[in-house]
Amino acid sequence: MAGVLMLGALTGCKRDAAGPGGAPPAVVPQVTVAKPIAQRLKDWDEFTGRLTARERVDIHSRVSGYITQVSFKEGTEVKAGDLLFTIDPRPYEAIVERAEAMLAQAKTAAELAGVEAKNATALRQGQAISVEEAERRLKSATGEQAGVRGAEAALRAAKLDLEFTQIRAPISGRISDARVTEGNLVTGGTQGATLLTTIVELDPIYCEIEADERSVLKYREMHKNGERTSAMFERIPAEMALINQEGWPHHGEVDFVDNQINPATGTIRARAVFPNADRLMAPGFFAKVRIPGSGEYDGLLIRDSAVGDDQGSSFVWILDAEDKAVYRPITLGPLLNGMRVVRSGLKAEDRVIVLGLMSVRNGAKVKPTPTDMQPAAAATK
Repeated sequence: MAGVLMLGALTGCKRDAAGPGGAPPAVVPQVTVAKPIAQRLKDWDEFTGRLTARERVDIHSRVSGYITQVSFKEGTEVKAGDLLFTIDPRPYEAIVERAEAMLAQAKTAAELAGVEAKNATALRQGQAISVEEAERRLKSATGEQAGVRGAEAALRAAKLDLEFTQIRAPISGRISDARVTEGNLVTGGTQGATLLTTIVELDPIYCEIEADERSVLKYREMHKNGERTSAMFERIPAEMALINQEGWPHHGEVDFVDNQINPATGTIRARAVFPNADRLMAPGFFAKVRIPGSGEYDGLLIRDSAVGDDQGSSFVWILDAEDKAVYRPITLGPLLNGMRVVRSGLKAEDRVIVLGLMSVRNGAKVKPTPTDMQPAAAATK
């Protein structure tokens, strides 16, 4: 009888601890909260592009002849003025010597004609020769002087052709391979000349992009309203990354915008220039480029993981003064250094739930633990 009474007492105590009706006590979810980061922000618009050389020269021969020497190492850096190819100069040396002889002959004839013209003037004064003979000698002297100038021009042209037998680099840059090797005949001139090699300048390097018509109209409207300078009038900052790079490690400027929209694509061509001192970037690489898409404004940043999606609309959970969760719709901007820009819907003093979102219900009380909005790992980058 005593054991039955004791068991009944214990059962009654358990029921009292469980609460009315025997239901277990409510568990308050634990969450982590942080306040948004208030900053002066600037939006960026991203485009894709290709790297191109600032200068590219196809090396052709100006004169014809046989290659006697290739003076560069293929695929290396060359400087402007470096000797690249040598064409057999002997035929052109002979032409120079012949032109020199022709010039000497023309000068001798001109001197003789000058003496005769001088004598003709004196003889005419004494009426020893006719007027016709005097004029003939004067005209002959003038013609011989013209012959001297023609011979001098022929000599200069011959010396130029002789100089062109040494083909030198017109720019500094990285050279390709030799398309023609020693012993081969090359054709010179302005048409049909043999391609010998190619040189591209690598520092700085260009990145060409195509901006869509909607973006172009936005930028021009911003320039009109004084929000941002247009690249048509001044250089604007640009940042670039290759396909294997994170972030935007390369910093440069947009230095050119074309003068018309391509009606076939609805885009306009623009160009950004970037330093390439280590020469690791080469023409043809695919790249991502971003440029300022807005002027500076006061904005808020939160963790992207704190944002929820509700049928296409974005929202966050915030805490009220009683530590109850409140559903808050927001308008998002782009990602900026791993943080999400919030355009509207939040205040700087709001406490946003960043961890423990799955246990939150609207109006339910939670137990908050404060932290920094920007994670420590991101802050150290």
